[in-house]
Formats: sequence, C-alpha cells, structure tokens
Amino acid sequence: MHRHLPSTQALACFEAAARHESYTRAAQELSLTQSAVSRQILALEEWLGVQLFRRTRHGVVLTPAGARYGRQVARWLQGLERDTLDVMSHQGRGGALSLAAVPTFATRWLIPRLPRLAALHPDIVVHIDTRTRPFLFADTTFDAALYAGTPEQIAQWPGVQVQRLMHEDVVPACSPRLLAAAATRGPGRAHQPVAAEALAQLPLLQQSTRPLGWQQWFAAQAVDAPRALDGPRYELFSMLAVAATHGLGVALMPPMLIEAEIARGELVIACAKPLRGERAYYLVSPSQAQSPVLATFSAWLKDNAAT
Repeated sequence: MHRHLPSTQALACFEAAARHESYTRAAQELSLTQSAVSRQILALEEWLGVQLFRRTRHGVVLTPAGARYGRQVARWLQGLERDTLDVMSHQGRGGALSLAAVPTFATRWLIPRLPRLAALHPDIVVHIDTRTRPFLFADTTFDAALYAGTPEQIAQWPGVQVQRLMHEDVVPACSPRLLAAAATRGPGRAHQPVAAEALAQLPLLQQSTRPLGWQQWFAAQAVDAPRALDGPRYELFSMLAVAATHGLGVALMPPMLIEAEIARGELVIACAKPLRGERAYYLVSPSQAQSPVLATFSAWLKDNAAT
C-alpha cells in the first residue's frame, strides 16, 4: 500500500523552522544553508497544497495551518527518534515506556525502586522526562505521567484515566544537630522527636508552591506559631531536603521522599505528627485501553505504592 507521506528531510526542516520561526536559525541547527531549508519547505508546501509560512519583510511567520501542523510534526519526529534509539541500543525487547513525572517524586521515590521492576521485567525500559503540569497526551510522545495534585486538578485533566497511588502526608524533618537545639534532653534521648511547641521556636523552611503549609500544620496541632510564614522559600521538595540536611531549618516533607537521608542519619523526624495534605500522587494515562507494557508497569507501581 502506498503511503501518502512527505519527505522526512522536508519535515525536519519544517519542524526546526516552525520552532524558531526562522529559516536562518533552522539552517544553523541542521547544518544546512538557508536556501536549502527554504527549498525543502517550499517543496513541502507544494506537496501539501497548503501554505505553512507567511513571508514578511522581516522573515517568516507561521500560518494557523502551519502552527497546527508544526505541533504534530514535532511530536511525530520526537516519537520516531525515541523509537529509533530504542532499536539501535537493543533495548525494550519487552517494550519501552515514556513517562512524564514530577521531578522529586521521580528521583527520590520511583528511580530507587526501578531495580525491582528490572528484576521482575528485565525487558521493560522506562524513559523519564520532567513535567509538573497537566498536558494533552495527543501533543506529546508520553505514554503516561506521574503527577502530584489535588482531586480537583485531576478532574480537570481531559481525556485521561487515573490511578491514585498514595496520599501526600508531610511531617517535620530537620538535621539532628538542629533538633538537639530544640529542647534539653536527658541521657540516651538524642535525636528524639520534640513537641510541636518546640518547633515554633526553630527556623522554618518554606515551600513556595505551598506557602501556608506550616501554618496549616501548626493549626492542626493547636499550637500558636506567629512565625509560621517566616523563613526562606524553595520551590522543590529536593531543595527543601538539601537545605534541611545542612541545618538551615525544619522542612515539612513527605517521609517517602527523604528515605535516603533518614537512613544515613542526615535527617530525623522532628515531630512525629504527620499532616495529610490535599494532594496525592497519581499515574495518569490516555483514556484508551493501556498497552501491555503500561498495564504491567501500572500493576507494579500499584504494588510498590502500597508497601
């Protein structure tokens, strides 16, 4: 069967030019001349019978049709490149999975557990890229996403099916040295958790995406903490963890994201009173039936989230 497809070289030239909205920058990226890029795009426009760029005195501008086609071509080329690299590296005999994930959860919870997946399913390869916000799967090459959010945020993500993995409970954590300054202890009680009132006197580390976190935690403990909003702000849990290990303050952290620091003695639980947040961690995938690889990964992920 004859396939109605344009030349791959023409598509590569068009995708680069569409991304930059510049033939010159596309030519530099592809190590071609500007005239060569222009010829490829003219040939593609003639083949399609559609104008992709509008020529102006200052260069080129995408037409609405060109902008729509450019998004699809970029997605197709990314997928083709990924699949080609999988074949070249002899990976993925059991299948490859392209996963979008929130960064701290991926680096601190998922990746340390991937050896378990490899032991059970050695032919499955998991590729991970960072995404922190919902997106349309049709515009990407991702098979699934690991997302942290509220039920309301999940409900607004169109065209997906969702598997809740775990709630996001947070607990105060800090360096042992800082905790030792929180209260006087008798012999043999070093690094033991302290009362919530004692934490109100320590420097607090804030998360910029959850500015009321400490205020909510102290309110749940019925503790008056006038400085609950004070302290340096960090965007990611990974930043909070590093700051806490260096004694800069107490951080509200999900225990599952600081397992390594606790095991090494770099962090301790400052007060054993967790607070259940509004957010949870989810595996999100397109609403159609899952591929065998994704179904296997989904089942494995559910088992590991329960332990």
